[in-house]
Amino acid sequence: MTVGVTFWGVRGTIPSPGAHTARYGGNTACIEVRAGDGHLVVLDAGTGIRGLGKHLAGLKSADGVRAHIVLSHAHWDHIQGLPYFAPFFTEGNVITVWGPKQGDVEMAEILRQLMQPVVFPVPLDALAATLEVKHVNSDPIETEGCTITSMRVRHPAVTLGYRLEMPGGRSIVYVTDDELGPAGHYEVGPKWRERFVKFIGGTDLLIHDSMYTPDEIKTHAGWGHSTYAEAVELAKEAGVKQLALFHHEPEHTDAAMDTVTQKAQEIAARGGGKVKIVAAAEGVRLAL
Repeated sequence: MTVGVTFWGVRGTIPSPGAHTARYGGNTACIEVRAGDGHLVVLDAGTGIRGLGKHLAGLKSADGVRAHIVLSHAHWDHIQGLPYFAPFFTEGNVITVWGPKQGDVEMAEILRQLMQPVVFPVPLDALAATLEVKHVNSDPIETEGCTITSMRVRHPAVTLGYRLEMPGGRSIVYVTDDELGPAGHYEVGPKWRERFVKFIGGTDLLIHDSMYTPDEIKTHAGWGHSTYAEAVELAKEAGVKQLALFHHEPEHTDAAMDTVTQKAQEIAARGGGKVKIVAAAEGVRLAL
């Protein structure tokens, strides 16, 4: 069984469109995962979800759009595209949004605030599609095409990484915002690194935060993000087959991203390492 992963948004923090980011893209986090008979899981809803929504709206299906949107957390760059997701506005579409609570605040309430009439003309509860917002807890998310488990990662606010297990043994791990270095204080419990490596272990594709260079992290330690070098070392430790560098710094130009990718590949190859390194870019589709 082939699993398809398409990147619709790969930036972190804020959209950065323009000539200097044309090849890798300027939209914020959104990934389309297709498994089995085309079952759709969407990872995060940054501005990239607008393009995905337009694409889905152009497809002709008697059943309409059936999708699970899985949110890592509620920071702006991971939810800001959600009100512009075209399938929300067509009757007959069925969409489930999953996300973690932020303290005592349910994700449904956060999204209602996102679509309050003072900032957006259509309230969340007035959409034409059938929409349900569900809380992610310790139980796996069982969808028609995969089983999704979660683990809290090292980032401000409650932020989850997800492992998608597909029929046939394929797997994807998505960790968009995560600090692998020692700085910062996060409520992730004891032996986090050990548990995290086990959570990732042997996955076919790890999509991981690689926002900073080793020089940049010196002034950004404790911000909840990792370097490309740290992401590569994690992938090697966990026996990952392929690593997609993700959540690119908005100021990194295409030329800078070419350099990041080359340096990451050099680190991966040290000691006979076999992890394949790619840098996520809008429009790129990976087949597993």
